[in-house]
Amino acid sequence: MKLDRILPYTRQLLERAVSLGEVVIDATVGNGNDTLFLARLVGEHGRVYGFDIQKEAIDETMTKLEEHELKNRVLLFNQGHETIEDTLPPVHHGKVAGVVFNLGYLPGGDETIVTRPRTTISAVEQCLRVMKPGGMLVLVVYHGHPEGAVERDYLLRFAEQIDGMEAHVLRYQFINNQTPSPFIIAIEKR
Repeated sequence: MKLDRILPYTRQLLERAVSLGEVVIDATVGNGNDTLFLARLVGEHGRVYGFDIQKEAIDETMTKLEEHELKNRVLLFNQGHETIEDTLPPVHHGKVAGVVFNLGYLPGGDETIVTRPRTTISAVEQCLRVMKPGGMLVLVVYHGHPEGAVERDYLLRFAEQIDGMEAHVLRYQFINNQTPSPFIIAIEKR
């Protein structure tokens, strides 16, 4: 059996849950690769909502979307993911098919600006409220830095407490690496 690498597996999970024309969220826009992937996944009639607190991430992502002629499918917000529920139009509440988080810091950016457990857990709770049954939320947890290790611990405690009648929770991780490699927490809403 060949095991899937972490990032390709993230996309496979989202591809299984999201169809053309649906609504999705990139909770941590970062360098825009997931936003671009989601814009292609939802197609011409779908919608991607992207969040990031760093203006450079929003700007870089917008440039990528323009280069690929996909900006009409995406709305970007230069604000934290803990504002998702208030920002998402009420017409899309209960209809979100997929959500992705890449936690930690912006690759190539300021490593002191990191995701935090309180706001991340708040955002996950909000996403679960706005997702449709069968929707998939995928957190890619980077825990090789001090703040990431703290966030990992809080997230794992939180995920273990999610009611099994509300969602299925999966942890996908390579366990024989010498350095802390990223892993996935995938939450499928029931």
